[in-house]
Amino acid sequence: MGKAIQSLSPENSIFISSSDYDLTKKDQTIEMFDKYKPKKVIHLSGKVGGVKANMDNPVQFYADNVNMSLNIMDCAHKYGVQKLVCTLSSCIYPDRVEYPIKEDYLHLGPPHESNFAYSYAKRILEVQMRSYRKQYGCNFIGAIPTNIFGEYDNFNLNDSHVIPAIIRKIYEAKKQNKSVSLWGDGSPLRQFTYSKDIAKILLWLADNECLYDLINIGDSKERSIKEVATTISNAFNFSKNIEWDTNMPRGQFKKPCDMSRLKRIGFNSFTDFDEAIVGTVKWFEANYNNARL
Repeated sequence: MGKAIQSLSPENSIFISSSDYDLTKKDQTIEMFDKYKPKKVIHLSGKVGGVKANMDNPVQFYADNVNMSLNIMDCAHKYGVQKLVCTLSSCIYPDRVEYPIKEDYLHLGPPHESNFAYSYAKRILEVQMRSYRKQYGCNFIGAIPTNIFGEYDNFNLNDSHVIPAIIRKIYEAKKQNKSVSLWGDGSPLRQFTYSKDIAKILLWLADNECLYDLINIGDSKERSIKEVATTISNAFNFSKNIEWDTNMPRGQFKKPCDMSRLKRIGFNSFTDFDEAIVGTVKWFEANYNNARL
């Protein structure tokens, strides 16, 4: 996601990665803000991962995300940041809720058990933003993206999301001339959005006044994991079988987000999904040795 924003940002923008500062640590966060004194901040920092990573490491997912948000918001307030855009995730919404999911539903029930720790950490981020707005009048808003994919993604099978995981698995299966095994049964539905489309929206939110303190962002169309796997397979010209391991968790069945607020501010057109998948696959093939594996 960071690379997508970087490719579309003004030349005077500053980009920070985890190799520069550990934002779970207050002293390093202060050091960063003191050095750059930013006026606008897009907060993408977070410990993220797929179903397995969330289920195996709930303490780390909770603690790291809460600490990062506490440190970033405290510094953004003390250093006079004019606009802070924080990113959350659609997976933090209640597991059982009316569809499509509106922003106001965020705290109406528990999240899916598979990623409860991450979900509650990100819900607390929303509470933190609301608190700073109420007590100090800070211009802190939250954007809730759907599932993001694209070039420069995390392709580590232990903590990647579904599209980069499938891309890597099919690529390596093709190289080894064998079938590929994917988790679950392929039936869950997700809204997928190309990273550069999300980047455009986040940059707009940073530069313009928005009517909303919390807003869903992304393509509203739902696709099954099986459909996505077929699209990726076709992009690779993969001819072997795709097998579904139903002994492994499939995750939440669906979580479609309502995009009414996003449409009201003028975003209703997204990169063609098949085209974005083909571009991501070509990038991965060309950069396999340097990708985040």
